[in-house]
Amino acid sequence: MSVKILMVCLGNICRSPLAEGILASKLPINKFIVDSAGTGSWHIGHSPDKRSIEVAKKNKLDISNQKGRQFKIKDFEDFDYIYVMDSSNYDDIIALSQNSTHTSKVQLILDELFPDEKVDVPDPYYGTNNGFDLVYKMLDQACDIIANKLISEHP
Repeated sequence: MSVKILMVCLGNICRSPLAEGILASKLPINKFIVDSAGTGSWHIGHSPDKRSIEVAKKNKLDISNQKGRQFKIKDFEDFDYIYVMDSSNYDDIIALSQNSTHTSKVQLILDELFPDEKVDVPDPYYGTNNGFDLVYKMLDQACDIIANKLISEHP
């Protein structure tokens, strides 16, 4: 049975598609499933932001086939780990949780790099193009740690 990891941001077109692509590239495909979702509904069915696609491509990843979707309560049952990009996403997801098992699955992704500091992945949507490069680097570092943990916990 595969271990399932969900990456969550606001719209599911910038940060979480990058996080999905980055983590999936670091894990054995036969043991892990990585997906992404947004807390909002604006981009359901849309491809990732072209700037996310470009920064992924620059780093030899193809995320162009991903499609935006909204987080559902059922995701708590379907996924083993839920990584959120910022404290606002964290609050939104926790508000939907129905028990402590659900809540225990949710974590800020940058807690992997900065434990207990509550550091957010900045949303690059309204910023400059280099914001996507910076977000990619942050997520790549966090996903290295996550992948190593997951591979050691689920050999």
